[in-house]
Amino acid sequence: MLDLHFVTLSVGWASAIIFGLTLRSWRRKARSKGLPLPPGPRPLPLIGNVFDINIAEPWLSYTDWGKTYGDLVYSNVLGQDFIVINSEKVARELLEQRSAIYSDRPYISTNKLFGMDFNTGLLGYGDKWRLHRKMFNMALRSEVTDTYHPLQLQKARQLVENLLNSPSEYETHVKTLSASIIMAITYGYKVAQRDDPLVARLERFIGLFLEALTPERAALIGAIPFLAYLPSWFPGGRYKRKAVECRKLSTEILNEPVERVKMDMAAGTAPKSMVSDLLEKYGEGSGTHDEQHAMKATAATVFLGGAETTDSTMLVFIFAMVLHPDVQRKAQEEIDRVVGKDRLPDFTDRAFLPYVEAVFLEVLRWRPTVPLALPHSTTTSDVYEGYYIPQGALLLANLWAITHNEERFPDPMAFKPERHLTVEGKLAQGTTSPSFGYGRRICPGRYLADGSVWASIVSVLATLRVSKAKDAEGNEIEIKMEFTTGLAIRPRPFACTFTSRSAEAEEMLRSVNAEGR
Repeated sequence: MLDLHFVTLSVGWASAIIFGLTLRSWRRKARSKGLPLPPGPRPLPLIGNVFDINIAEPWLSYTDWGKTYGDLVYSNVLGQDFIVINSEKVARELLEQRSAIYSDRPYISTNKLFGMDFNTGLLGYGDKWRLHRKMFNMALRSEVTDTYHPLQLQKARQLVENLLNSPSEYETHVKTLSASIIMAITYGYKVAQRDDPLVARLERFIGLFLEALTPERAALIGAIPFLAYLPSWFPGGRYKRKAVECRKLSTEILNEPVERVKMDMAAGTAPKSMVSDLLEKYGEGSGTHDEQHAMKATAATVFLGGAETTDSTMLVFIFAMVLHPDVQRKAQEEIDRVVGKDRLPDFTDRAFLPYVEAVFLEVLRWRPTVPLALPHSTTTSDVYEGYYIPQGALLLANLWAITHNEERFPDPMAFKPERHLTVEGKLAQGTTSPSFGYGRRICPGRYLADGSVWASIVSVLATLRVSKAKDAEGNEIEIKMEFTTGLAIRPRPFACTFTSRSAEAEEMLRSVNAEGR
């Protein structure tokens, strides 16, 4: 039987929620001066549009709404105003041209509950965020990340060799690639080829948090706060047990890698890295307490953001190449024509490989690994094309809808790199990907991520054939269009194989890797 005090507390919370939602609705109507909210699905009393949203794949619900209500759609989830942006035009006009209003982040209780409130991408728009951004600009601006190109190529070529040595373990190899690049650049840390304990903790932390980060789920705890205080043994307490584990991992992730760099610097053995550079300016004796914590937080943010997206994007690329051998062949023909067969491609070739660039852009467009950008929040109310946008509203840039706009990308579910090229085969002007977000909250690690993925794609294409795996009878194993759900998505495990394009290419690859070890 439920404890009477708990029941009384629950009823009290429920009454407070109903009163709060009613008061909030009345105040909003008073401030809007009669202007309408953007159109959207009709909400139910109190709970809003909770049951209208596919929580596992909310971007699909929002895209469907866009077909009915337009590029700007209003919904309400348990009293929280949600405004979905379904077009690039609106995203740029609001998030970039009016960035002073739309650059905040909402307070999402699960961030602190799961120990992720240090993450730069989740910070509110203020002095702490500006300090983080300053550190990012020092360490990851374009001219700095260019110096990491040799490292990115080295790791990409190691990936290719690993795929040749054990094709069936491609998921492990791709995960190792993304972790090794990010950890080397961020901490100067050399990742073990498998079962690295530090990387394992980081990946566990990411997995736990991704279950809780979606704003639709967070709105539930925001509207019914006592859910965050349920004891772990209570039905539904599994959520809280995960939060406890996540907070413990958060402390370890923030401190341990930085302490390792400090010890290496004291011993004179620390390689150049983002943290070693920041320690020289903000380390103990130089920086304030806030600066030292910001340094740890920005470093952890780089890994948490970079590893997951690089890993997922490379799996989408492999998946696409298995399904589209004709695209793979065209890209390889371009590499052979431009680079030749006497060396491996590098970044100096990038501008002369437009079809490879189109493949890269199409991978980002076809299946964006983060279909919904992190939510923005309004610092003041605003009016856009006659519609009232309340202060504190959550704005979601629906990257799925933007990248699958049928007017800009006809037959959007098809994988067609040619859509990014002119009729002469050159890269079309203005061809960019919205994957890194908009405005002042654009991903600060975008140059690093861009280089890591491009280096890996061109290295695989230059040396390998990616194809369907075969069963014991020699029949090709068909793969299904199945993807995971959640904040970040990727193809579900599928069978494929990797073979060298030629004995000469394989020999050259192994020779280059042997020299780099």
